[in-house]
Amino acid sequence: MSGSDADDGMALPAVTSPAVTLLIADDDEVTRSGLRMLLAAQPGLTVVGEAADGVEAVERARSLRPDVVLMDVRMPRRNGIEATRQLLAEAADPPKVVVITTFENDGYVTAALSAGASGFVLKRLPVRQIAEAVRVVAAGEAVLFPAALGRMVAPRPLDSAEALPQAALTGREEEVLRLMATGLSNPEIAESLTVSVETVKTHVGNVLTKLGAQNRTHAVVIAYESGLVVPGFAG
Repeated sequence: MSGSDADDGMALPAVTSPAVTLLIADDDEVTRSGLRMLLAAQPGLTVVGEAADGVEAVERARSLRPDVVLMDVRMPRRNGIEATRQLLAEAADPPKVVVITTFENDGYVTAALSAGASGFVLKRLPVRQIAEAVRVVAAGEAVLFPAALGRMVAPRPLDSAEALPQAALTGREEEVLRLMATGLSNPEIAESLTVSVETVKTHVGNVLTKLGAQNRTHAVVIAYESGLVVPGFAG
């Protein structure tokens, strides 16, 4: 976590939206207070509460109904993975979840993404990038570090009798999934493929349905796990 404006190599689409309400869940009081102070000063964000563990995160999310929960993974009583899974399964209109972690190779992050989190950020990022990640997720996009995600996810060995998860995808759907894995937004994918954004949304929806993915981030995890996308893939 940093208050500087230094770029850390994370490109995010610019998002203009109404104020986003945010709940911060982290078991370290200093980190949690620092995040609250820095993020509350960012335009378009309103921090509505804090939680010191996964149980409290679920309880406070239910009562405060934030747009986004910034969720640490390693917390007492209930970790961020289980808290994320419970939030997304039980709430009728659940908040988006952004995992925040110290280490790029934290295996817990991929489990949280598979549980339905919309993305992850690193605590060492400049605060403006963490704030933008929250806005992007609130707007319905995903926040990924493709290279870091590739390092965290180990491809699963699949025998010939087991069809790859993406086998049912059309050629264009597979192409869209590969571009999703590079961190591109729908408008950026549309520009890359010279198609409309609505067409891309249709393809993304088909990909999620066919892969049984909870969101586009989960679909990217599946793409890495299956070996369709490998670390360092650049489109």
